[in-house]
Amino acid sequence: MSIEFPSRSVSRPTAPTWPDVETVPTGVRARVAAAGAEYLFRRAVRDLPVRVELPDGALLGTDTSDPTCPRLILHRPRDFFARLGTAGLIGFGESYMAGDWSAPDPAATLEVFAARVATLIPAPLQRLRRLYVARHPERERNTEDNTRDNIARHYDLSNEFFDLFLDETLTYSSALFADLATPPSLTDLAAAQRAKIDRILDTACVGPGTRVLEIGTGWGELALRAAARGATVRSVTLSSEQRALAVERIERAGLSDRVEVDLLDYRSVTGDYDAVVSVEMIEAVGYEYLDTFFAAIDRVLAPGGRAVLQAITMPHDRMLATRRTYTWVQKYIFPGGFLPSNQLIVESVTRSTGLAVRENFSMGPHYAHTLRLWQQRFDSHREQVAALGFDPVFRRMWRLYLAYSEAGFRCGYLDVRQILLTGAGQRERPSR
Repeated sequence: MSIEFPSRSVSRPTAPTWPDVETVPTGVRARVAAAGAEYLFRRAVRDLPVRVELPDGALLGTDTSDPTCPRLILHRPRDFFARLGTAGLIGFGESYMAGDWSAPDPAATLEVFAARVATLIPAPLQRLRRLYVARHPERERNTEDNTRDNIARHYDLSNEFFDLFLDETLTYSSALFADLATPPSLTDLAAAQRAKIDRILDTACVGPGTRVLEIGTGWGELALRAAARGATVRSVTLSSEQRALAVERIERAGLSDRVEVDLLDYRSVTGDYDAVVSVEMIEAVGYEYLDTFFAAIDRVLAPGGRAVLQAITMPHDRMLATRRTYTWVQKYIFPGGFLPSNQLIVESVTRSTGLAVRENFSMGPHYAHTLRLWQQRFDSHREQVAALGFDPVFRRMWRLYLAYSEAGFRCGYLDVRQILLTGAGQRERPSR
């Protein structure tokens, strides 16, 4: 199925909007930091089931004799350690963007590191992390003034770009596959995305006459499926690109009388809704605004209503340790992004609303497969991505982002959950 795009001009990225990652840190401080980084890196990988290959033929890791184990190929070790030493994990990502290292299967390689992320750095040094890790830029706090810019930097890259690696539903969140016994293929992806959406709508009891609020429109697939059930939908987004295409899709489906898409912050929504749904938008809320987010849902949810969220989560202890750390993903992929823990979500809901968590469905392995399929589509459309104006640094960046995310779900460091919220004293209704 081909996607039709609005007939209007779309801005194309002609160059990265970040500092030149190909500039290698220099000076005495950089040399000292590089030496420290090299020592810690060699110390860490000596006990890892990975094969690190250096230009001089040296091999690091526990499985150096096994050519089938995950590989990390260091092309420019000096530059790699300079970036890693001066910028930590941000530098690790930047070194991939610059081409200092590569991997035949980046997700498999990163999974080895992600599974041991809490112990890669010695505990005494971890306690000093606040002294050397980068701080969050003030301009990326998710205030009402900043949030739209944060969203635009990711979601407004161009609809044509996202179409190159998503499926025909243009759904940019974890799918829900019927069976994981056999690795899903690209032909399974659209059906699995619709199954995910239908489970959310079923849990929210969406049917004829239901008043639905969707926080985070995406490209409109959930709104379309809710309207097809006979519901009336108000969907809010801060992405002008997504809104334009969502409106086009809704008009083509003949559902404009049932769906309204507003360019609006969730904090400004008014009205009463029988169901509030939000798919992987909570990650853009930010740690300091979680209570505000849930209070906004509570404020507009009608008595007896149901709210269903799909949320990416991380372990509570790691969330506490890293919530003030500025990461590579935040700098290059999701400015202002923050992954809550399941415990933090429950605590925030309890603290800021009269709602309670009624269901908490975990589906992390499904996201690992979703990301693998996105990676396959992205890799198969390299030339088309380049034709849109995305340079090699961007393409390496995006490939690392997809692999980095897949690795997190593959090792269980990340999870994704569908969470049902209802009034604390509300009697349960069976889902559709």
